Amino acid sequence: MSFLNAEWRKLAVANYVIDPKVLEQYVPPGTELDFWEGKCYVSLIGFMFMNTKILGIKVPFHINFEEVNLRFYVRRFENNAWKRAAVFIKEIVPKPALTFVANTLYNEHYETLPMRHQWEENSQNRVVTYEWKKNKSWQSFQVTAALTATEIEANSETEFITEHYWGYAKVNNKKSNEYEVTHPRWKEYLVERSEINVNFEMVYGAEFKFLNLLSPASVMLAEGSEITVEGKKTLKIK
Repeated sequence: MSFLNAEWRKLAVANYVIDPKVLEQYVPPGTELDFWEGKCYVSLIGFMFMNTKILGIKVPFHINFEEVNLRFYVRRFENNAWKRAAVFIKEIVPKPALTFVANTLYNEHYETLPMRHQWEENSQNRVVTYEWKKNKSWQSFQVTAALTATEIEANSETEFITEHYWGYAKVNNKKSNEYEVTHPRWKEYLVERSEINVNFEMVYGAEFKFLNLLSPASVMLAEGSEITVEGKKTLKIK
């Protein structure tokens, strides 16, 4: 049985090209930074968890909720193949029980904050907005995109960002947690414009203050799908 079954829907993604040295301290042992066309990315992602089950059980008040995370990309070579994965700087959710479980069992970096979202459609486009409140200040990420989803192009930047089927979390300098994420290939909505109002220093710490001065290299909106998160495995690196 999977640890978690859910749907991830309407994933708004803003990608920043950064100096890989910023991420060195966060790279889990046994993995290395993954690059696309020589560029190192960190992504701000907002989306909805829907129809969530933990160990097959729907927990009251923890079924549908927002998440916003800041993540980067690594890979691990195993059994003559690369495992492409995401590592999270921080994941923000509105439910304290989720934070407790994720931080305790998976060694992730969840934080519980007030959150809200809005999905709107008109005759011409859709608008997806995610907001979270930190230190009495609402942060927001809004994407305006096409109504119809299309296939993600092979070997594209969008494919690189969305097609990750593993997660890693650093436990210490010689140990990492690994878990598998399963989902079908996603579709995307062509983004028309976006607006990001985030104090990265306040939300993610002083080392990410520089993101306040950067414009994203790209912004995406993926439809998402049903997903599973499998049980963790702990890797001990010699």
